[in-house]
Amino acid sequence: MRVAVVLALASAVVYGAADFLGGLASRRTSVFGVVALSQLAGLVALLVLLPWVGGPVSAADVGWGGVAGLAGAAGLLMYFRALADGVMSVVAPVTAVTAAAVPVLVGFLGGDRIGPWATAGIALALVAIALVSAEGGLAALQAARPSSMVPALLAGVAFGFFFVLLDRTSAVAGLTPLVAARVASVLLVVSVALGRRESLSANRAALPLVLVSGLGDMTANALFLLATQEGGRLAITGVLASLYPVSTVLLAQLVLRERLVPAQLTGLAAAAGAVVLITLPG
Repeated sequence: MRVAVVLALASAVVYGAADFLGGLASRRTSVFGVVALSQLAGLVALLVLLPWVGGPVSAADVGWGGVAGLAGAAGLLMYFRALADGVMSVVAPVTAVTAAAVPVLVGFLGGDRIGPWATAGIALALVAIALVSAEGGLAALQAARPSSMVPALLAGVAFGFFFVLLDRTSAVAGLTPLVAARVASVLLVVSVALGRRESLSANRAALPLVLVSGLGDMTANALFLLATQEGGRLAITGVLASLYPVSTVLLAQLVLRERLVPAQLTGLAAAAGAVVLITLPG
């Protein structure tokens, strides 16, 4: 179980770094280009490594992986819509907490039984995710309009089910289900972009960021999948992987010198406390 916890935490760190790089790239070129090309880069890297990291898959593994990819891509598209229509400091925490809550709820409904310390850690982690993602502080969350919450909630549900569906794949499949997931997500993003006549290219300045972001995202997916295959309970691995805003915020502070608001500082402390509680025995 401890190995699964380490892998899930590692996936959160890499997810956050990939999101940070993808966000930087999106400031310089087409968002759809960033999403499509980064996901394609991750797919190519996975295919190259598949002889060493893959495993035997059933039709069910391919199906779960493909549906997971569709959920992840749909979540990205709804997330971008939410950001376009709402306030980022409101959309980000709502989406992040919802994405974390979905695997926790599904895990509990599916029979996950965890001790009181881990339960307290999960609850604290959900609070931490909301606080860390709240760039505008608590005032922005309190002033949010209910109508602006719908796309943010839908995006979070889609992201959460990405974790849930990957957890359904078999332990012997290795990383092969991620191929189906990434093919499905690339096809969906490209189809939507073409339908809306959005650019799928990236300029030369942004291309390195796009490629590294894609490799990072695929690595994070792989780490999460390995965490589930190591016997990690979905309620725990899902919420730990959803702590990715922590590394995104820290990188923004270190690289871009963005100032952390008090709510975010509290969230960082809460995230550390949550990890400690989850790893306590009993």
